[in-house]
Amino acid sequence: MTEQHGSPDGSHHGSPDGSPDESARQWREAAERGDLVLLDGFHALKHALRFGADVRVVVADDPDAVRALAAELAPDVAGEVGRLVRGGELRTLVNRVHPTGVAALAVRPDRAEGRARLDRQPRTAPVVVLDNPRNLGNVGAVVRLAAGFGATGVVTRGDLDPWHPNVVRAGAGLHYATTVDRVELDALPAGPLYALDPEGEDIRALTLPDDALLAFGSERHGISPELRERADHLVSLPMRPQVSSYNLATSVAMTLFHWGGPKVMPRD
Repeated sequence: MTEQHGSPDGSHHGSPDGSPDESARQWREAAERGDLVLLDGFHALKHALRFGADVRVVVADDPDAVRALAAELAPDVAGEVGRLVRGGELRTLVNRVHPTGVAALAVRPDRAEGRARLDRQPRTAPVVVLDNPRNLGNVGAVVRLAAGFGATGVVTRGDLDPWHPNVVRAGAGLHYATTVDRVELDALPAGPLYALDPEGEDIRALTLPDDALLAFGSERHGISPELRERADHLVSLPMRPQVSSYNLATSVAMTLFHWGGPKVMPRD
């Protein structure tokens, strides 16, 4: 990708927003790289910047409106948003324009570095394992939960790409706040495997360790036989009789809340 035109301090020469044609050219050149992630909407951009994403191109229908939104909702990254955003016709660059009128392309985190974080011992927070998930939006919601709870990461088994644009959209850019990857069963990170299953022990009787792998199956089929066989513990969530199942993200939220969530920092 060619570098954006600008001064060493990151400001742009000429018009701060650039021309729509120039914005489109930069976007298309960046998209050709193949290793960039679509950040769809302001909240995805905001979170990605907060957690260190290498954002290469930001295009908005109305850059001034996006700058105002950043000043109101995310003053901590408003300066970065202001420097990066350029004017352009989003409808020519993305399939669906987000209501906030902005989209960006950012470098996907290095997989080797992510794997090292998953494998680091001792772990201070669990890894969420999604066993053959099917719904892109649900996976994004789980990533958002994992980031909020401070989980070490979210790994998926199966053919669903956890970095699919619809997953990133549902995760509001919080893929950059945790580690997200797809793994095979024999490549799961180390740690005791707690698999959620209706026949398992009631979670309220258990203490989930910080280094746990918390595995969740699909809503329709549950955990796969091979993962069930691999599990060290089967765990069930309290549920009223005749209720079939919880939504995947709800199950993950209940389990992470039972684990304990992010450590409370003492106030000054």
